[in-house]
Amino acid sequence: MINIPKGTKDVLPADSYKWQYVEGMAREVSRLFNVKEIRTPVFEHTELFQRGVGDTTDIVTKEMYTFKDKGDRSITLKPEGTAGAARSFIENGMYSGVLPTKMYYIIPAFRYERPQAGRLREFHQFGVEVYGAASAQTDAEVIFIADTLLKKLGLQIKLYINSIGCPTCRAAYNQALKDFFAPNLEMLCADCKNRYEKNPLRLLDCKEEGCKAINVNAPKILDYLCEECHAHFEEVKSCLSSAGVEYEIDPRIVRGLDYYTRTVFEFVSTSIGAQGTVCGGGRYDKLIEQLGGKPTPAVGFAAGIERLLMVMEQTGVVIPEPERPTVYIAGMDAECRKKAFALASELRKNGLIAEIDHMDRSVKAQFKYADKIGARYVAVIGGNELIEGKANVKCMETGESESVAFDQMTEYFKKK
Repeated sequence: MINIPKGTKDVLPADSYKWQYVEGMAREVSRLFNVKEIRTPVFEHTELFQRGVGDTTDIVTKEMYTFKDKGDRSITLKPEGTAGAARSFIENGMYSGVLPTKMYYIIPAFRYERPQAGRLREFHQFGVEVYGAASAQTDAEVIFIADTLLKKLGLQIKLYINSIGCPTCRAAYNQALKDFFAPNLEMLCADCKNRYEKNPLRLLDCKEEGCKAINVNAPKILDYLCEECHAHFEEVKSCLSSAGVEYEIDPRIVRGLDYYTRTVFEFVSTSIGAQGTVCGGGRYDKLIEQLGGKPTPAVGFAAGIERLLMVMEQTGVVIPEPERPTVYIAGMDAECRKKAFALASELRKNGLIAEIDHMDRSVKAQFKYADKIGARYVAVIGGNELIEGKANVKCMETGESESVAFDQMTEYFKKK
């Protein structure tokens, strides 16, 4: 027997409705904010992620699924959605169209990391990307989209926001971080020693306990913001307040990807402890230019669908179950089953969920099967029913039965 690869998971028919519910809610919220769907390839040229995600990130240095194709080209399964959306924005010349361009995606993504609760090697993301708008209102709207979705899904969440400034003010902050960490450099993990030279800001993002203990007293980026970045952050806060979105400032949020600038944010559920982040994002005004496009401001977020479903289950959120079959049509013999097939076909054409026997079960066994699948009615066709042109229809909830003419069944069940 061949087993499923480690870090992946089947979504079985009994559970797929939960995924459809979350994805459907994501699409509905996107519609409310006039955000349109984009679909990009599941793999891209490796260089896209090296330049976009950043060659100092764990994703690029440790976690990407990268391979050579038959043309000896380096290809990577996408580890996140933003870089692919940005590449498409540039390649298709969307910056010359109507701006801002507001897009969402629902994608599989791939990272080689240790599987744990809510984190797999193949996982799925809902993400939103807005290109072309530099205003703080845009940041607030993107955060409001995420806030709206999470609340509609019934989650109890807390929003944390921060600003990591622009390249101008971050230069002074990076030097302050290097000065702070220099006396403890030998106590940092190997990754942080590398980050110290390449990207000091990411020292604050380390999950190693020893590094976390050292950076507790590190300088705060908010003390180093330039005048423009400070004003931008103040307006973001003002817009969130006007939309009724509660937040808390957390100066430790830097996000794990190199392309972020200014506003960064995370939505956290305390129900899953240290792994409580269910959604995160921010502004990344330099990404499009970094990938070879024209300078274009951008802001977005991504939420892991597996993580959302896990938190919903842990906090007792009830997901509506799929619609039950309207009727199961039971045939007593081969001729009756042919008629059952024809009747079910007509009902389905008219938008009704109808089921029939495919296993040559007895009528008694068919009733048991109809009960298992939750059919509301069972219509029985035997020899007499064929002659009379009527089915004996039983309501599974009340046990009441009545005869219904074959040519009246569609109208009968539509009324029901």
